[in-house]
This record gives sequence, structure tokens and C-alpha cells, in this order.
Amino acid sequence: MKNLPDFAGLAGLVRERRPLVHHITNDVVNNLTANITLALGASPVMAPCILESPEMVAHAGALVLNIGTLNPDLVKSMKAAGTEAARLGIPVIFDPVGVGATNFRTRVGLEIMRELKITVIRGNAGEVLGLAGAQGAVRGVDSLDSSAGRESFLQEYARKTGAVIAVTGVEDFITDGARWARCSNGHPIMGRVTGTGCGATTAVACFSAAGIPAFDATLAGLVLYALAGEVAGERASGPGSFVPLFIDALADPDSLPWEKVLLETCP
Repeated sequence: MKNLPDFAGLAGLVRERRPLVHHITNDVVNNLTANITLALGASPVMAPCILESPEMVAHAGALVLNIGTLNPDLVKSMKAAGTEAARLGIPVIFDPVGVGATNFRTRVGLEIMRELKITVIRGNAGEVLGLAGAQGAVRGVDSLDSSAGRESFLQEYARKTGAVIAVTGVEDFITDGARWARCSNGHPIMGRVTGTGCGATTAVACFSAAGIPAFDATLAGLVLYALAGEVAGERASGPGSFVPLFIDALADPDSLPWEKVLLETCP
């Protein structure tokens, strides 16, 4: 890929514009994703109730829909907020947590894809492959699959849906159907902290909310996120000390070793 985005510059744009990111997310990650949003320079709001979620969207630069802890009322709120976001041209970032694990969760994921205009899908390999009908392997909300060897399938799914597809894991794979990129940064300790996958969705939303085009926003958000995780993981003594170091790294992108980004791109 020619003319890669200026990742540090795009991170500066998020801090300059300080966009609002509306999260309808799961109960496990509210605090972590709010802090990640603030660290990146955006402003978080968590408004899951249907009595206000569509109204709140009008104030936001992006909407996160995360189905980690589902119930029927929350699904109604997600659909109402997503419908309003589409009417207003606001990007919707969908995290299909655990799709493939239960019939209810899979049905809701497919309904969201069918009924709403999704800008970016960010999930692990099992979730995204399951959403796309490839029977990705999951256990609970954990992936037992990877994107390796599935790149063409994911590119076709991106073309079919019109969404940028971002599969994160040991390697992150991002495609809009024409372009693709693979980032190999990150640290194994990230998999031992609850909510780091959901936080990656939030990072994409922060860049999207700043008005950055979807593919560049997804790539920049995930590259910064993985690089910050790598830096924090190298300094941490365990998962407990990792989290504050990670938030600090996200909050200071100018100090990150951008020369260490491991990125493969095409075309």
C-alpha cells in the first residue's frame, strides 16, 4: 500500500478534535473502554437506555455497539441508536462479541448486520468468521480460530457488507475489500486482561469519530493500540501492572517507537 497514513499525526488529530464516542457496550468493560477513550484524547459516554440512546447519538462522532452482555432491551436500544446514526451519517463500529457461541448471540449479530449500516466490524477471528457464515470457532467469547488463510474470504465479506473488517489477535488483519493490512505488534499479556479486545474497538471508534476515513481510522487505531500494548507489556511485571502502563502509553502516542511498527500492506 502506498502513502500509509501518518499514524502519529492522526492520533494528534483525535486529541485536537476531542470527539464524543457513544458506547452501548458490555458491563465488563465500561470502565476500561471509557479510560481508553480518554487516554486517546476523545470523550466517552455510556448511554445504553433506549429512552436516550438514539438522542445521544446526535452528539457523537461515532457509535460503538458491543454485544458482550446481551439482553433483549439492550438489543432494541442498539438498533434504535444504530438507525439514528445511519440517518445522521455517523459511523457505527460493531463488536460481535461471542458470535457463534450461542444461538441468541449469533442471531442478534446477524440482525444487526442486516438492519443497520455498519462502518467497521472489529472482532476476533472466530467471531468475525462466524458472523460471515464461515463457522468460526469460539469458546465463550474467546476465539479458537485465526484469520490465517482466510484473507480472501474476509476481503469478500468486506465487499459484500461495505464495512471495513478488522480481525484482531496475534496478528491484526484489516481490509475494506480492496486494500488490506496486517499488523504484528502487540504483546501476549494483552490476552490475559479482560476487555483488551473491546478496547481495540474503542480505539477504532475514537479515530473514526475524529472524521478520519474508515480504513485509515481502523488501521491507525489498531496500530497505535498494538504498539502501546507492546510497550506496556515489555515494562509490566504482570497483568495487574500492565493496565496503567497501557493507558499511559495510549495517552502519549508521540513517545511511542513508531519505527518498530510491524506492518504488511497491499496494494
